[in-house]
Amino acid sequence: MSISDQMMKGLLDGAILSLIAQNETYGYEILDKLKAQQFPEISDGSIYPVLLRLSKKGYVSSVTKKSDSGGPRRKYYSITDSGLAELNKFKYKWNYLNHGMNNLMRSVDDVE
Repeated sequence: MSISDQMMKGLLDGAILSLIAQNETYGYEILDKLKAQQFPEISDGSIYPVLLRLSKKGYVSSVTKKSDSGGPRRKYYSITDSGLAELNKFKYKWNYLNHGMNNLMRSVDDVE
């Protein structure tokens, strides 16, 4: 099922902030974690523009480090205080919206 670009953009911001809040992490690892959680329609190219946008907004900071496995250097992301505040706002809005949608869907189920 295809999800609209605008809807995915907002959800992806919150999802990525949530993952970065758990641990310092890098782009490919974020992609793997999202896929493991069955987050829809994630491609390699969709993660990095979001990380750049979150960085420009001051929600995440980054540092380049040598890879533990001896591969190329990686950019590791950490959440900032303003990123945590944004994540908390996202969680509040998500819970509010999710509660309303669940109520609506249950009322539709009752009609059938």
